[in-house]
Amino acid sequence: MESTGVSGRTQQVDGASAPGVVSADHPGVVSLFGVLAYGEISAFYRLVEDAAMAPTLRDRIAMASMAAAEMNHFEVLEAALRDRGRDVLSVTEPFAAALDAYHASTLPSTWMEVLVKTYVADGLAADFYREIAHSLPAEVAATVREVLAETGHSEFVVSEVVARVAEDAAAKDRLMLWGRRLLGEAITQAQFVLAQREELTELVMTASGDFTGIVALFDRMQVRHSERMATLGLV
Repeated sequence: MESTGVSGRTQQVDGASAPGVVSADHPGVVSLFGVLAYGEISAFYRLVEDAAMAPTLRDRIAMASMAAAEMNHFEVLEAALRDRGRDVLSVTEPFAAALDAYHASTLPSTWMEVLVKTYVADGLAADFYREIAHSLPAEVAATVREVLAETGHSEFVVSEVVARVAEDAAAKDRLMLWGRRLLGEAITQAQFVLAQREELTELVMTASGDFTGIVALFDRMQVRHSERMATLGLV
């Protein structure tokens, strides 16, 4: 039995890798803040653009409220990076291509697709980061959880989508396919980011134990995705 303790590496327990704890100065922490920050600012602009498809003033106000929350989260991350002596622009730039590619490949064409993407895709991202939060230093984990806080869209989205799919079987079928596409694209881009950023891969490996643990992490994300789709009536 081998244990490295708090070192930024996994622990070896009876021949199997177990989750470890990331040190506060692990380089993956800065990259984690960077990818989160770009995710928040891109979500802000996505929500502003998607609001153009909103059919009512109530819907536009709801989208504006969510966009404001995303901007607040970005500012939290900007401050956290500044406390580490890092500039948010230089840290976020390496993640722009992957996240922009995700949004470009999942552009919604209807208001219902906007709602499903808002609910499902944001949930997938939150699941991924919460999976590793337990291995982060307390102050880092607190920042991650703060920026992944609920933006108040769940009730708004669920009620609209459930009502629509209950009365339109064709719309339900299309949105089920849309949900599968969102899942596939999200996992593809997450894997791409990990493959390109060694320090993030090491951080996730520490949190999950080993490559088998990473596979299990993505499996759990798919389970939660299925649960969200069921909440929307898309089963």
